[in-house]
Amino acid sequence: MSVEPKRRALITGASSGIGKATALAFAKAGIDVALVSRSLEKLEAVAVAARQTGVEAKGYAVDLACVWQVKEQIQAIAHDFGDIDILINNAGMAYTANLSETSLEDWQQVMNLNLTSVFQCILGILPSMRAQGSGTIINVASIAGKQAFANWGAYNVSKAGLISLSQTLAQEESAHGIRVTAICPGAVNTELWDTETVHANFDRSKMLTPEIVAQSILYTVQLPQQAVVHELTLMSNAGVL
Repeated sequence: MSVEPKRRALITGASSGIGKATALAFAKAGIDVALVSRSLEKLEAVAVAARQTGVEAKGYAVDLACVWQVKEQIQAIAHDFGDIDILINNAGMAYTANLSETSLEDWQQVMNLNLTSVFQCILGILPSMRAQGSGTIINVASIAGKQAFANWGAYNVSKAGLISLSQTLAQEESAHGIRVTAICPGAVNTELWDTETVHANFDRSKMLTPEIVAQSILYTVQLPQQAVVHELTLMSNAGVL
């Protein structure tokens, strides 16, 4: 009986929400997880839960907003943890404001975290994926990247850019055996709605759960290597965005 080779995933924004749920779903599926977020303390709690399933799990504190450091930091994590087969770019922020009231500083903060840090994470992992001739990269975008919402301008644009980044990368890297997916969920009930940069009033009980999104990510990752989901739009059936 052939034994499946051990797979290793790096997940950003892994201390809560979709990232945490994905880390735990991967762990249950036997995938080792390198967990990235700002808070090592929060990551360790997730790592402990993941290790209880028998996989290797380790937390790494990285501030992805410091985009000039990200590529080297991600390379260092891959060197420490072992070659990464799966990269889940999940870290991001939400931001609500009318475009006319959005400062340049705020705009660039959203772009740095939601788009440029993802670009840098990818560049940190790409050489080793190319060398092994395989890899899966999943970028967590949003329905807002496909359908603009008033008062969400900077966020809309960052997520539309992430979808375009995913499409470009898919075309450039498929010859190297690398699969790229943009997952575009509707509203997900996470701590994102409690952050200072978000002022929106939605019925959170009708939103997608992080666990549902995580299952979709796991499904995409587990497809046979010959198949790829380029884009996955995932919506709540309860009629909320």
